[in-house]
Amino acid sequence: MAQHAPPARGARLGRAAGANGSVSTVGTVSTVNGVVLLLPGASRFSPGPVRPLARALGRAGGAQGLVTHTVLHGEGSREEAAAWAADEAVRRYGDVPVCLAGYGAGGGAALRAAGHDAVNSVLALAPCLAEAPSDGSPDPVKQLAGRQVLIVHGTNDARSDPESSFRLAARAKKANRSTCRFEVHSDGHGLREHQAEVVALAVDFVLGAVFSGRYSRPVTDALAAPPPLGLRMPLASGFGRSLRG
Repeated sequence: MAQHAPPARGARLGRAAGANGSVSTVGTVSTVNGVVLLLPGASRFSPGPVRPLARALGRAGGAQGLVTHTVLHGEGSREEAAAWAADEAVRRYGDVPVCLAGYGAGGGAALRAAGHDAVNSVLALAPCLAEAPSDGSPDPVKQLAGRQVLIVHGTNDARSDPESSFRLAARAKKANRSTCRFEVHSDGHGLREHQAEVVALAVDFVLGAVFSGRYSRPVTDALAAPPPLGLRMPLASGFGRSLRG
């Protein structure tokens, strides 16, 4: 049974998209086999890859029963909203796997809220992170145990230090082998220069984590490689084209 998060002030789910093309704002879609909860960044003027990712997930996963919701966090924290949204996904769709997928501040929230029982995977794009506490408090990555985890970060990100996500991934890898991280060389916080490759990588990971357990060769290799190799995997130019071909 999923844990129950406290009510998040003003949090709500955006319009549902996916599941064989059906779209709904309320109620249950009978064909839902998995849910992606998208957690946007701090600014609506800089959405990063969230919108194209939502569209790509709808196209690639709808026939398999994947539904995607954007999480609107309201007045509370993004982490609280993510936990509430996972509860809401269980209420609407039942016992289906949930992927938390976030960008920027939403990426950090996705990683922190991963301990919810319904969450089986986490995708964090250019996550904004805090450093591990040094006061002996609990390990900040313990909530990632048992989840499939992918972090993607541009090496030229001036807003969110890519080395912070590397250090977090290194800590997570010690407790959870199913952790990998890709670096997008020369790209910044918005991941605009290689957006097509980032979206293709994210879709490959989400579909594998939620449904098949199978990934493209680069993701499989990253998950299997020991640190630091599997945590500094370069995202190849044309990644999505090679999969379609």
